[in-house]
Amino acid sequence: MSRAFILLLDSFGLGALPDADKYGDAGANTLGHIAKWAADSGRPMYLPNLETIGLGAAAHKASGEWPAGFQKREGFTGAWGVAREQSTGKDTQSGHWEIAGVPVLFDWGYFPKTVPSFPQELTDKLQEITGVAGWLGNCHASGTTIINELGDEHVKTGKVIIYTSADSVMQIAAHEEHFGLERLYQVCEAAYELVKPYNIGRVIARPFTGADGNYKRTSNRHDYAVPPVAPTLLDHVKDAGGDVIALGKISDIFAGQGVTQLIKGADNMALFDRLLEVADTAPEKSLSFVNFVDFDMHFGHRRDVAGYSNALHELDARLPEFVARLKEGDLVVITADHGCDPTWAGSDHTREHIPVLFFGPAAQAKELPVADTFSDIGATLAKHLGVKPLANGTALL
Repeated sequence: MSRAFILLLDSFGLGALPDADKYGDAGANTLGHIAKWAADSGRPMYLPNLETIGLGAAAHKASGEWPAGFQKREGFTGAWGVAREQSTGKDTQSGHWEIAGVPVLFDWGYFPKTVPSFPQELTDKLQEITGVAGWLGNCHASGTTIINELGDEHVKTGKVIIYTSADSVMQIAAHEEHFGLERLYQVCEAAYELVKPYNIGRVIARPFTGADGNYKRTSNRHDYAVPPVAPTLLDHVKDAGGDVIALGKISDIFAGQGVTQLIKGADNMALFDRLLEVADTAPEKSLSFVNFVDFDMHFGHRRDVAGYSNALHELDARLPEFVARLKEGDLVVITADHGCDPTWAGSDHTREHIPVLFFGPAAQAKELPVADTFSDIGATLAKHLGVKPLANGTALL
């Protein structure tokens, strides 16, 4: 039996990259600052399962400092290290693609931090094509915040909420019942075609429900993403006859390319439940890839330090359930795609090292060298599964 699992904790950075100053992120440290906040608050972090694999040592390798409250210094059960991003950005697509062997060495297009953020010719053309009543927002914003701020007006007027972020993205939010889910998807499909000349990576449909200023995004999110510019680990596994099981937003990020099975989940814990089911049933030579999006979406971007800390404890507490389902020959990696330091100014991602924590029956307990590209992760899994080597990256095990 030889299976591979990628557990990606969206935005779980371990300390600023050497070039972070170019991005305004010198000194950012997602885990380090959460741990300091927790210790200062009298609620020190306790992540025994992640610590045992080597999380604290990896954080020390990245930043030169042990996260506050972390005690374990040796005797780790996993292969632990960190990776540096070769891609030019600090966005979701770049991070995921690079892990899978395709660094993004070109510059995405971005919408400016102005109001309005989107060019008028773009929004005018989109309104003409879709017939919507108009637009609300049209700015950089946190999605969970803007729907509560503008949800009532959207429901009353039928105008659609549009916003962007530091990612190369146009996000379009509408009420599932008052506006209609399929109608929202149609608007996003039209927008995806219109943003191509701007070199935008994704258009994201952000459906929500609720009333009277209390709105919540649903799991019916859909990303209309530019497909990877070259074959990824997912393609190599699929081409070799293996299953590629994408949980959460993974399939959207890769535009469905290389995916054989798509599984959705409403939140981190729902996705963990689905992951346990996959661990029981995934066949030999399969790759299962899950993105735990709440770390980024609900806590990183919203600068919710307590929420981020709580979510880490929830996931750590459930790791033994997953480990118990692993089979002989399985290899698992816990990693991230970028940082999103909840103590940092603004609401954007932060350019940081990511954890590289290999564990499972096929893992060797050892310290890993600093990986100069996220692609070393994908290269390691390609070697483990016996599929065609990736164009980028060097196997770490």
